[in-house]
Amino acid sequence: MRRIPVAQRPNLKQSALAHGYLLGDGGGVPCWDETAYYRFTLRQIEDGIESSAEEIENLCFEVLNRAVADETVFRRLCIPEAYWNYVAESWRTREKDLFGRFDFSYDGLAPAKLLEYNADTPTTLYESSLFQWEWLEQAIGLGLVPEGTDQFNLLHEFLLEAISGLELDGPLHMACLKDIEEDRGTVEYLEDVAAEAGVETTFLSMEEIGVDADGRFTDLDDRVIATLFKLYPWEWLMEEEFGRYMPESGVRFIEPPWKAVLSNKGLLALLWEMFEGHPNLLPAYFEDDARAAELSGRFVRKPLLSRRGANVEIVREGNVEVRKDGPYGGEGFVVQMFHPLPDFDGRRPLTGCWMVAGGAAGLGIRESRDLVTTENANFIPHVILD
Repeated sequence: MRRIPVAQRPNLKQSALAHGYLLGDGGGVPCWDETAYYRFTLRQIEDGIESSAEEIENLCFEVLNRAVADETVFRRLCIPEAYWNYVAESWRTREKDLFGRFDFSYDGLAPAKLLEYNADTPTTLYESSLFQWEWLEQAIGLGLVPEGTDQFNLLHEFLLEAISGLELDGPLHMACLKDIEEDRGTVEYLEDVAAEAGVETTFLSMEEIGVDADGRFTDLDDRVIATLFKLYPWEWLMEEEFGRYMPESGVRFIEPPWKAVLSNKGLLALLWEMFEGHPNLLPAYFEDDARAAELSGRFVRKPLLSRRGANVEIVREGNVEVRKDGPYGGEGFVVQMFHPLPDFDGRRPLTGCWMVAGGAAGLGIRESRDLVTTENANFIPHVILD
């Protein structure tokens, strides 16, 4: 694994506009940096990332099996009791999911270490899929990268197959908070994939979802919502006034309710408890666990429920070295052994492996100079070249 400086495409501005990106003040694409790329060998991709991600996905399924048999798991994750059976039943019936992203610390040498699983509302999907692939094709054509260069990027094909396999009856309603540009862009891309799969879609903002007299969810035209893709966290849905209607609404949700277990940072503690010593896992405990004291040297403190690195702290010998502000933490915290992101000349890449319907489908790298990756990190393309 190497970080290779490279010239920016001369047509980046035109390409970005064609893909619907808004340009920054300097004319560049915010949070996109193609003045370098990360180079992997095929073995690093297949053995170091792809197989590791798929193995951890299977471990996550074992956590879900435990959760449906032991309700204390839901309690430890602070999932409201009113939804325990709803979440459990969605796993018992194996409701289909669509996608998620494992975030690893990986340097190409040591085993990839899981930092968290964005199982419910991950973004940077479009950058990882079409925009990154177009960069590769044009970079080869311009001689910026060698002929024969490849990329771990089957995202579009996997998403197309997965959406086709959902066997939808009626339109697929798709929702997010429409004023959050990154979320809206992700949903727009999935709408395009769905259209390619021959699936009719209807977009609405989360606040536009209605509930009729029979407790069914409806859209702005008073059509009953049968299937809803929502880029909106399960824990927020469970706090919404209309959330109490979900179990009896008849709505098929994508992502399914069982993703509420896997999108919780408490998953890290449960994985370590069940599979202690696994080479891709780091020691992690619920903060009130007596064993958490074993991490007294240097550790990371993470809220059970948070987004984009908010409220994450790095602690050394009782002193907070790094603290990210945010609104999260009321439900509790996990602590995880500190394992720094690799350092490439002061840049620290977070390696994200995309999962689509349970299979590893592609790679997205976000890079910053900070030990904690936030929404301000840049997306950096990657290649495979032995």
